[in-house]
Amino acid sequence: MMKKNNTSKAFGERSETRATAFLESRGFLIVERNYYAQKLGEIDIIAQKNGVLHFVEVKSAKADFDPIYNLTPSKLKKLILSTHHYLKVRRLDIDFSIDALIIRGDEIEMLENITM
Repeated sequence: MMKKNNTSKAFGERSETRATAFLESRGFLIVERNYYAQKLGEIDIIAQKNGVLHFVEVKSAKADFDPIYNLTPSKLKKLILSTHHYLKVRRLDIDFSIDALIIRGDEIEMLENITM
């Protein structure tokens, strides 16, 4: 497995910043970014719209690789566990959705309820 270097980290941070702007432009309120759920994993963006809390995984890639393929079953499992951890720790009983934002160059695609 390749170690993430600084340019990869910077690319990821830029992608998350673009994703945040994308969500805000569509009426989402950003609640939190990069929430780390103990040993379970990280949630890239937590946002709220119309009374629903959205837990958003951001996927982007350099080169000619479709980043949707980085949304693996093990990543989804960690995202689900991290979401439940967040709701429990915050003592929230609220409608929620686990979503993905796929960034392909200049295009951003939002996939809602990816665990359904």
